[in-house]
Amino acid sequence: MPAHLLQEEEFSSTSSTTAVGTVTSRVTRNGNAVVEKDLLNHEDLAGDRGMIDDIFDETYREKEGPKPPLRYVWRNIILMSLLHLGALFALTLIPSAKIQTLAWAVLCFLVSALGITAGSHRLWSHRSYKATLPLRIFLTIANSMAFQNDIYEWVRDHRVHHKFSETDADPHNAMRGFFFSHIGWLLVRKHPDVIEKGQKLDLSDIKADKVVMFQRRYYKPSVVLLCFTLPAVVPWYFWDESIVISFFIPAILRYTLGLNATWLVNSAAHMFGNRPYDQNINPRENPLVSLGALGEGFHNYHHTFPYDYSTSEFGWRFNLTTAFIDLMCLLGLASDRKKVSKEVILARKMRTGDGSHKSG
Repeated sequence: MPAHLLQEEEFSSTSSTTAVGTVTSRVTRNGNAVVEKDLLNHEDLAGDRGMIDDIFDETYREKEGPKPPLRYVWRNIILMSLLHLGALFALTLIPSAKIQTLAWAVLCFLVSALGITAGSHRLWSHRSYKATLPLRIFLTIANSMAFQNDIYEWVRDHRVHHKFSETDADPHNAMRGFFFSHIGWLLVRKHPDVIEKGQKLDLSDIKADKVVMFQRRYYKPSVVLLCFTLPAVVPWYFWDESIVISFFIPAILRYTLGLNATWLVNSAAHMFGNRPYDQNINPRENPLVSLGALGEGFHNYHHTFPYDYSTSEFGWRFNLTTAFIDLMCLLGLASDRKKVSKEVILARKMRTGDGSHKSG
């Protein structure tokens, strides 16, 4: 199919937002399926964000022959089992917890979630906006509280996920089922293609960020301090909560809920929901996932336009992360938010969407 121009508008910058407009269309392949894609001019995109490794690689082909055997990581299986048992026990403690402790647990959940959504995802993985040093430090602290691998490793795996989505090179390939894409991918060794493609990514932008590399160097002690010690000590010290409740609710239960909120983006948001932007890819629009993951459930939009800082066309609706980034811009701590123009969004809906946008 010959390329055609949807909108003749180059990148345009305002004081804080960049409108993304130049888009072409051509046939690509996702595994064996032929998929029609809108592709931003890659030179413009690379020049503006400094990377294009979150754009689907149409040249990738899965290797023929039998799949490699599963190799279980028993340490992770045991630890994840104990963690979820601890979370179940924590649920029984909620009626005995002080209201301040429950409020603190919610605050820890929100802060740690922003470390993933606004931090390792939208800022560092997709470079969809820019952050000043104070904001990058805050998001790094929040990211360590979330304990979902250090920023460098999170970014590497996420860019591979976008570049080779739903193939053997995707770390949490949803074609392997709900359980695998939710938690199973952490309980087995990575597919060789995931490792191979991850090693070939250009992560020079991440390596150049001294805050990210500092966190990577001291990640383990930062997790002990910020994910477990701080959330447990504050209720015990400041309002005399029992140490058991202080540990199991703000630390263990909050951490477990944060993990599953993120995992639902990989599993439920790749399987359940409508596809108004591109019906040829798996990711879906899932408002329930967005509620739990602070706006990350608009996944059909996000995989269609991974460079949009909002991961949605609907602003703050079910999207606390977008509201947070907008607030940071208002305070002068963030800038240069990338946003896809309404004309490009509508054109994409009309051509490759499933038609669900017509019914609202």
